[in-house]
Amino acid sequence: MKRRTFIRTASASGLACTLPPIFPNFYNSDYSMEELMGKADVELYGEGINLRKEACDSFLEMKKAAFTDGFDIKMVSSFRDYYRQEGIWERKYLRFTEDDGMEPLDAIEKIIEYSTIPGTSRHHWGTDIDIIDGYPNITNNVLDPEKFGPGGPFEGFKLWMDENSEKYGFYLVYTNESKRRGFKYEPWHYSYAPLSIPMLTAYRKLNILKLLQREEFLGSEHFTAGFIRTYIQDNILDINPKLL
Repeated sequence: MKRRTFIRTASASGLACTLPPIFPNFYNSDYSMEELMGKADVELYGEGINLRKEACDSFLEMKKAAFTDGFDIKMVSSFRDYYRQEGIWERKYLRFTEDDGMEPLDAIEKIIEYSTIPGTSRHHWGTDIDIIDGYPNITNNVLDPEKFGPGGPFEGFKLWMDENSEKYGFYLVYTNESKRRGFKYEPWHYSYAPLSIPMLTAYRKLNILKLLQREEFLGSEHFTAGFIRTYIQDNILDINPKLL
């Protein structure tokens, strides 16, 4: 069944059995709801890096090792708060609906090929990075899967990351497995597992439906419980199993 079928037809009752309710007085985690949704002030480290300290330290070690082997790891994106993600979402929503004339439900389906719903991004945590090799001179979109494949300018860099990234705790999130659902293959997106795994565990305890129903960004009025349930299963949880 196509994703938009869930958007159009699913009822609000479907999510109750899969997502626990939130009881703020009993919620016990090292991470607050605001922190997990990108709405809290997070202490970040590294000029142009912007990660939690442990992740930043490990990233710098990985960057140094890559440099020794002839690659210059360049940060394209790391921490993004809720409001920046909201801006990304709304710009795409307006472009697809107004400039391209797409129906709202089709626009939402298009957005979530690569972009997350505000409040659900792993980039909110200060653990995830989008990276490239800074040496090749690329003038157009650098975050293109083909550029990391055979013959692409980042082919060698991707092979180096395949061999070395996990030594430093960084794991590819959205792999190229044919049976994986949700976000498309992102050969540039890595997550620092020692922190992101417990953060995902805490995030899964939240009632995402209830939280998103409070938000009023463009297109959110079209979300149903069935859509959010599918989004959580496919886009949030169908990732590299080493990160679960």
